[in-house]
Amino acid sequence: MQTPNTTASTVLYDGSCPLCTAEINQYKKISLDGKINWVDVSASEFVPPAGQSKEALMQRFHAIKPNGELVSGAAAFVHVWEQLPGWSRLASVAKVPGALDVMEFGYEKFLKIRPKVQSLFLGISRLCDKK
Repeated sequence: MQTPNTTASTVLYDGSCPLCTAEINQYKKISLDGKINWVDVSASEFVPPAGQSKEALMQRFHAIKPNGELVSGAAAFVHVWEQLPGWSRLASVAKVPGALDVMEFGYEKFLKIRPKVQSLFLGISRLCDKK
């Protein structure tokens, strides 16, 4: 694993999840070089930060801010969106009182159906690959 830029944010994502990987690949295409370190927590060489487990990090989306603060779920998405060109308006929605709570509620609901969505995504991907 390459040495991360300590002035950048670090995104911890589940690379074994095809849905997560597809989303991260879209973010990577538009992210500014060096602004975000992308780390696949499912990689065999991944070592979790102190106080964290690999299993817990794979269950939710996480980001580590340049100041070392770990954020997860909706807050982590918002942190990433703030740094992506063209996504700052979506991130600004989270600043509306109560919006981040609603986003987190939705994210929690999504996590419960994520395995089914992953299966559906894989099935669609396989169909597209055959064409």
